[in-house]
Amino acid sequence: MLDKVMVAAAQIAPVFMNKEATINKACRAIEEAGKAGAKLIVFPETFIPGYPYWRGLQPISRWSDLMVEYQKNSILIPSGDTETLGDASKDADIFSAIGCTEMSDRKGSATLYNTILFIGNNGQILGRHRKLMPTHGERMVWGMGDINDVRVFDTDIGTIGGLVCYEHHMTLLRAAMAILGEEIHCAVWPGWWTMRRHPGEKKRYRQSDGPPDLCDIEYAIREYAFETQTFVVSVSQYIPEEALPKESLDFNVAAGGSFIVNPAGVYIKEPVFDKETIIYGELDADDRRHTKAYFDALGHYARWDILRLEMRGEPHEPLSTWPSQEKPHPDMLKRPAEKHGAETKKLERIAEELHIKQ
Repeated sequence: MLDKVMVAAAQIAPVFMNKEATINKACRAIEEAGKAGAKLIVFPETFIPGYPYWRGLQPISRWSDLMVEYQKNSILIPSGDTETLGDASKDADIFSAIGCTEMSDRKGSATLYNTILFIGNNGQILGRHRKLMPTHGERMVWGMGDINDVRVFDTDIGTIGGLVCYEHHMTLLRAAMAILGEEIHCAVWPGWWTMRRHPGEKKRYRQSDGPPDLCDIEYAIREYAFETQTFVVSVSQYIPEEALPKESLDFNVAAGGSFIVNPAGVYIKEPVFDKETIIYGELDADDRRHTKAYFDALGHYARWDILRLEMRGEPHEPLSTWPSQEKPHPDMLKRPAEKHGAETKKLERIAEELHIKQ
């Protein structure tokens, strides 16, 4: 990564359940961050069109009405919506990581996904990350991601990746992101909460509650940074309470709480609550070098001879022809290739020839 990178955490309130107006706010924030010298801007979880705080709280008839409205305000990737965001990113010469609710791009499907959209400073889509496992009542709103969503993006400012909310508690997923070479991590959340006794007992954090340390976000992110030696831009959604419909207030956690930490888990910018703002921080690659010198999870502090991670699985696809049914997935061939000192491509050709002969 570059020796110095300015980043921005966009703690900007969406225009709740209004995609077009929220995209306009995103473009203005992108422009502002670019003028301030930032090279990466990160928006919170499902910033477009806002997090469904009503999930799990409504009778099925009302839930259905809300889901239809949510579908109408979701983003298709690619589309005119992403072109608008791409144009703003290009004009500002900035990379953008935007939390959004995404409409499936599969013909005939209307499933939604909890997605981070990554856009390059050239305005082109780098890719997306769909949340692998929606949490609790979220499973009534979003589908699951697949192997294609475990990825990072090599850019001229560094290798960028991102995860959504409780994915930061998935031990093997954190390991996978580190192994893929992530340097700058985008963490997106629906807000900040006070949690007493267990995750099911949450309420919106208020500064009158005292220190914000009863929320698992802080220790999840600071540990993520330390164990992976990445910079983390953690962005939590903020929405004024009066801007949310009454049916969303029982699970309204949109208190903000965005912050930035270095690879030792030390604050570059501490959490900010209860206001719209763009938080800026400078990432100094020497912080990563110092931490790596002491504790390198991908080098001198790794024991691949004892513990290793296996990534496997195929993308969720509804149709298969014989090559995808019978031909082994490349990930399945990695271990025998390493064991026998053979090239994975060579093993793929052998497997295909054996199938043809059958």
